[in-house]
Amino acid sequence: MGRNCPWNRCRFCGVYKGRRFSRRPLEHVLRDIDSIADHIDALRAGHCGGAVRPEESAGVGSGVDYEQERRALGIAYDWHARGMSSIFLQDADPLLIGADGMLTILRRLRERFPFVERITTYARSKSVARLTVDELRWMREAGLTRVHIGFESGCDEVLAVMTKGATKALHVGAGRKVKDAGLELSAYYMPGLGGRALWREHALETADLMNQVDPDFIRLRTLAVPHTIPLAEDVADGRFAKAGDVENAREILLFLENLRGIGSMVVSDHILNISERVQGRLPGDREGMMEELRSFLALEPAEQVVYRVGRRAGLFAGVADMADPGRRAQAERLCRDVGADPHTIDRITDLATSRFV
Repeated sequence: MGRNCPWNRCRFCGVYKGRRFSRRPLEHVLRDIDSIADHIDALRAGHCGGAVRPEESAGVGSGVDYEQERRALGIAYDWHARGMSSIFLQDADPLLIGADGMLTILRRLRERFPFVERITTYARSKSVARLTVDELRWMREAGLTRVHIGFESGCDEVLAVMTKGATKALHVGAGRKVKDAGLELSAYYMPGLGGRALWREHALETADLMNQVDPDFIRLRTLAVPHTIPLAEDVADGRFAKAGDVENAREILLFLENLRGIGSMVVSDHILNISERVQGRLPGDREGMMEELRSFLALEPAEQVVYRVGRRAGLFAGVADMADPGRRAQAERLCRDVGADPHTIDRITDLATSRFV
């Protein structure tokens, strides 16, 4: 496994910028698993201080990394408090370790945490492409249950502009491999990534990508552009025209209209998205999701302003919440406080969403 991201060139992402990628020795990963597992065993047995090492109690030097042990205990405390039902492998691309390394890790996780219900990993399409379906199937048998891949777009022009390091064909091949191996696939779609110039191609080609793959989950993560990401330079220089909420709603509507023959669960679980109610199981819930977007688009511009401010303040999960007098009054008060109107709202929401990244 590795620290940070081995690619780290995507213009829309600032998560790992300024950090160098490095590989972690397999024995270090296994040591971390064992350390946390020892603390979990102690916590489950009622020892609130976690596992006490013989070397610690004796107060002698033994090569034990006490700082590492303290971190492991903190992780164990937090995970124990959360119920210990799932494990998420990080950083950006754990599958880069290869089949043998991943199988060793998964088997150790299952050995030390047999009660865990789900083990999930991030992955890049390029790393999945290097694996065979059989290798992915062996990972499933060893305990891996779900793979998260950031497709972001199915439009090759958008992927190239954003230096994603992938093509639509690569995404299709990787997604199908994951599905063929019997693993759950959570695929990310980033509304707004095509900007005003390529929004239509972005929506249509990404819908076609999802139709070819049929992921278990389609997760929406609308583009935000904080000043810390490379894309901010393109916006400032006029090379990229960022779309606003209204344009993104039209894009997502077009995307949904062109999803056919798949049974994915569409998930809108992030404040960056225009509505949490654009969520449901295809194909049955598609009309309801589209109606949510149409309801927003049908609002008068001044009403869209109230909704957008209320949405980014966490007051509204969907358009219907505007009917709540208390929430609406708070949103209107916020609009006055920040000077939001149809002319200023894009700048205000851009600033607000950039803080959520």
